[in-house]
Parts: sequence; C-alpha cells; structure tokens
Amino acid sequence: MAKSRLQQLAELGQSIWIDSLSREMLETSELERLIREDSVSGVTSNPTIFQKALAEGDWYDTELRELASLDGDTREIFFRLAENDVKQACDLLRPVHEKTAGLDGYVSIEVDPTLAYDSERTYEQTLRFHSDIDRPNLYVKIPATRPGLPAIEDAIAAGHSVNITLIFSLQRYTEVVDAYLRGLERRIAAAGDVSDINSVASFFVSRVDSEADKRLEQVGTPAALALRGKLAVANAKLAYRRFQEVFSSERWKYLASKGARAQRCLWASTSTKNPAYSDTLYVSELIGPDTVNTMPIETVRAFQDHGTVAETLAQGVDEAQLLLEQIEATGVSYAEVVDTLEAEGVQKFADSFAELLTGIETKLKKLEVGR
Repeated sequence: MAKSRLQQLAELGQSIWIDSLSREMLETSELERLIREDSVSGVTSNPTIFQKALAEGDWYDTELRELASLDGDTREIFFRLAENDVKQACDLLRPVHEKTAGLDGYVSIEVDPTLAYDSERTYEQTLRFHSDIDRPNLYVKIPATRPGLPAIEDAIAAGHSVNITLIFSLQRYTEVVDAYLRGLERRIAAAGDVSDINSVASFFVSRVDSEADKRLEQVGTPAALALRGKLAVANAKLAYRRFQEVFSSERWKYLASKGARAQRCLWASTSTKNPAYSDTLYVSELIGPDTVNTMPIETVRAFQDHGTVAETLAQGVDEAQLLLEQIEATGVSYAEVVDTLEAEGVQKFADSFAELLTGIETKLKKLEVGR
C-alpha cells in the first residue's frame, strides 16, 4: 500500500502534531484515529480550542458539576479540566513516546498567558503542571517573551521538558536556544541527568505574512507588493539555518556527549490565513529533518489530499536572507513586524483565556439552574 503524504513527511524526519485537544476528541477516538491513520505523533492544547469545546457540547458537564465546589475559582477549574484531558492524551501517545525513544509522543499544556511577563510565576506554574500531570511525555508551553527566558532556563535546569511558544523573531529564537543550552549546562554542572529532557522552539509562521503583507500593501509599490506572502517562509528557513549552526557547534557537542537532545524547531500557526495562497503553503515549504509541524485538522486533511512532499527547508536560504533585506528596502521594518506580533500574540492569548474563564462561569450557572 502506498504511503500517505504525512507518512512520507515522517520518513523525512518531520514530526506531525495537531494543534487541538478536547474531551470530545478523546472520547470519540478521533485522536486515536489521527495517530493511527495520519501519523500524528504529538498534540498541543490551547484555551481557544477548549472554550469552543466547552461552549458547543456537554462533554465537560459532569466534571464541571463535581468541580463547582471550588467556589467559582474558574481558573483552577480550567486547570483541573485541562490537566485531565492532557493526562488522557499523554497516555494515548505514550506508545509513540516509547517507540521513538522519547523524541515524540508529547502533549503540550499552556502556562496561564496572563503570566507572560512574570518569570517567577511562569516557572512555578511549569512545576505545578509537571507535578500534577506527572507524565514523561508532557511539554509545558512557556511564551518566548523576554521575562519568559529565565523561566525556560530554570525549567530545563530543574529537569523539565518545555515547549517554547510565540517565537516570531530570529533574535528571540537565538535567545531561546541559548536559554535552553544554559539550562542544560546548569543541570550537568549539578550532576543531573539531561538525557530525558526535551524541548521544541515553536516558531509562529502564517501570522508573519499576515502582518508583513499588511505593511507591504500600505507601501503599495510594485516592489513591495511582489514581496507579499514570502517573509514567513524565509523567516523559518533562516531559523532552521541557525538551528543547524547551534546544534553542530562545539558547545553543543559537549552537551550531546552528556546525553542532551537537540531542541527541535516547531512550525506553528501553519494554516493559511490568506485564501490567495496555497492551503498547504506552510507545510510544503518547510519540510526538513529534526523539525515538527503542528497543523490544524483542516491542514492535515488538505496536505493528505494534495500536499507536495519534498525536502524544502534547507533550500533557498541565501534567497531568504536577501528577501529580508529587500523588505527592509521598501521601508517595512522586520523588527517592527516581529515585535508587533509578539505583543499581539501575548494579548490574544490573554484575551482568549479571559473569554474561556467567562465561558466556564456561564456554563456553571447553566448547570446549577439545570439541577
């Protein structure tokens, strides 16, 4: 039987994860099917998906009634519900984790996004999730804000696996990698084991084009308009080049000799926002070994149907660097694009989290009336 397109991606060294998790996916065996049929080897969760699941169905109603005794602490109620989902998903993906010797099979849970600028509380919540969920294939998502960097380093030094989210800029990516390496170095210096620590650096892709295209259209010249839809892929290609440089350096070779594992690049936000672009653009153009692509279900289906499989990630890197220079030449600042995206990304996550907590409160009131 011919291999599916996603199976072919896996053979090229790219892991396929999905960007959603809900109780419905678990109890209807949809996640199990994705693992079996679509080569899905990991899951990330987020409050937006959870809010939708909570609002549209009754999958959480029984548990919500049980948690109502927490006296309206909607934040804690959410954490309890999410932790239970993540535990189930971790257990479902445990065979993948074991089969890949700990490379894949991870489930990610996100730190409270309102803590994005609070290093200490981010670290504390990272410890809480690892303690409560207590699974070897858990990633805790820490945002790549400047205050997030010490939390990343401390978590790694303490022996915990983390998924670094909301990376947009090449500079911040370099800082994230350095925080990972420092954490490993600290753990080794303390005679700790690093062989079971894993991490991914999640580069957000499609949003880069959305913001850059808007600015290029405001410039409006033929040269500027010709550059639309290209920065996101170029940005990721340059990040991957940096990944290859760091994880072949002498500094890394020493850490690897102690059992450390490379922090893989993860391509997030890979659904295509602009209908004028291919719906598989951010998959087909970013295929390469030692990477992860986290896709929405719709993108999984689209790529299975008509995606193109070929190693593309290491191609055209010099052209990617030239593209950044060309965009700057139009008057569009790369630094302003990525700084705007980071600030907006944190705010969007926080807004979504606030909406989620309101949704839990509303649901609790409905369930109380229905008793």
